[in-house]
Amino acid sequence: MLTHIAVRDFAIIDTLELDLTSGMSVLTGETGAGKSILVDALGLVLGDRADAGVVRHGTERAEITAEFDIRSLRSAQQWLESNELTADNECILRRIIGHDGRSRGLINGRSVPMQLLKELGEQLVDIHGQHEHQSLLRPASQLALLDGFGNHGSLLEETASLYSKWKSTNERLAALQAAASHREQQLELLRHQAGELEALGLSPGEISSLDEEHRRLANGGRLMQGAQAALDGLYENEENSAYRIFHQALNNLETLRALDPRLQEITATLNSAEIQLSDACEALRRYLHASETDPERLNWVENRLGAIHDVARKHHVEPQHLPELLARLRMELENLENAGVALQELETQLHSLRDAYRRHSQRLSNQRRQAAAELGKKVSLAMRELGMPGGRFAIEIHSEAERFSTCGIDQAEFQVSANQGQPLKTMAKVASGGELSRIALAIQVVAAQASMIPTMIFDEVDAGIGGGVAEIVGRRLRSLGNKRQVLCVTHLPQVASQAHQHYRVVKSSHGQNVQTALESLDKKSRIEELARMLGGVEITETTRKHAQEMIARAAQEA
Repeated sequence: MLTHIAVRDFAIIDTLELDLTSGMSVLTGETGAGKSILVDALGLVLGDRADAGVVRHGTERAEITAEFDIRSLRSAQQWLESNELTADNECILRRIIGHDGRSRGLINGRSVPMQLLKELGEQLVDIHGQHEHQSLLRPASQLALLDGFGNHGSLLEETASLYSKWKSTNERLAALQAAASHREQQLELLRHQAGELEALGLSPGEISSLDEEHRRLANGGRLMQGAQAALDGLYENEENSAYRIFHQALNNLETLRALDPRLQEITATLNSAEIQLSDACEALRRYLHASETDPERLNWVENRLGAIHDVARKHHVEPQHLPELLARLRMELENLENAGVALQELETQLHSLRDAYRRHSQRLSNQRRQAAAELGKKVSLAMRELGMPGGRFAIEIHSEAERFSTCGIDQAEFQVSANQGQPLKTMAKVASGGELSRIALAIQVVAAQASMIPTMIFDEVDAGIGGGVAEIVGRRLRSLGNKRQVLCVTHLPQVASQAHQHYRVVKSSHGQNVQTALESLDKKSRIEELARMLGGVEITETTRKHAQEMIARAAQEA
């Protein structure tokens, strides 16, 4: 339930706050006072599109806040939990529109995309505008209204899910079938490419191993010459080798060690170094003995590396990526060779999905026909109560077994007859705008009774009616207010008299500034407002008594 609205710097509103309770509340006021501005503001906080034009002139931004009590609305609680926006038993929506046209939406203090604001708003408030009958002329809106009345949500979701799966499977099947026309050519190319790489026989790590061997073979002479020079300098030059000089120095220190024990550790370290030097020289001798130039091996390595690089260039990859390329080609080849099996599997899957979709959409169609009959009876009765004694309303369901859509196989067509003896016609062909408005109101009131949305807002839906019909409209709205929260913008005293709470919208001028304010009416001021609505410019005691009687009668009939 909507508990509080706060609006700042919106259109001609400076600051406005309104606390709401359950039941039926009405907003009245002079023409042009801005009664519908509050509804417009509420629409924005529920996710409607906005532009910079809504920001009050001379201010930086407009702000609208709406607070809701959601203790009895489990669906909204679950939605908030799934989106990590939970805040106990209340929900606060906020919308900020800057003078530059930029807009922000917040749920429980957290910034959210407009789509989330709209999704939650649709669960909290249902707004019926005076021009809403235009949407009722669209087939999609008619089918959606029928599904809402019939509470077809879960079956509709299942049907839409099956349609989505069928569509994606059908697209995959079509892609495979299109590829099948070139299948043999692709198979031949893939087999040739994979065969070429398999014939190359490249083993893991072979390229780095060949590169290392090529460097060694190509520089064999330089390596042997350098190694021999090192061995000569270290050991084999008898007169001036590093080993000879090292050995002499070690012998001298060994002699001196007897004179100073502190040389003990040094000589021990040098003895170890002598052993390591000797071992290194022996390793150099073995290296020189094992090394030899091999022109034939060098030629083979160069040819092997050349072949690898040629294949890599041909396939536009680096040589080290050739094994990965071969694995991918083998996989593509396997997939293409098994494409026939995949086609059969997809065809079987598509057939199964088609059958499941048809079963669900047929069940949905059957339920729609039952709901259409019930809705038709209730709207026909409401039309008669609204001053159309011969009025009839019916919903024609057109089904096509081969129609595939998220909404199933049906299309709905609203048909009406405004007068006794006239045949049913589509709503789009109803000539009188006033009749169309009343028919739309009848549909809205009946459909609203079946809705699970806790707050209903009616913005001058009673335009074009009056007298006894207006009183009936008021009774309908009051009856609806006994079950849920109703907020109604009206210019009719017959409707306003039925309210549980009454608010008056007042427009005032201060210099060049025009502002709108809201007043909560007590019993006395409510009588005055109804008298104004009844009597026009001059309000008499008779008019006041009439207003008082209307309020008393509404309370008695409740």
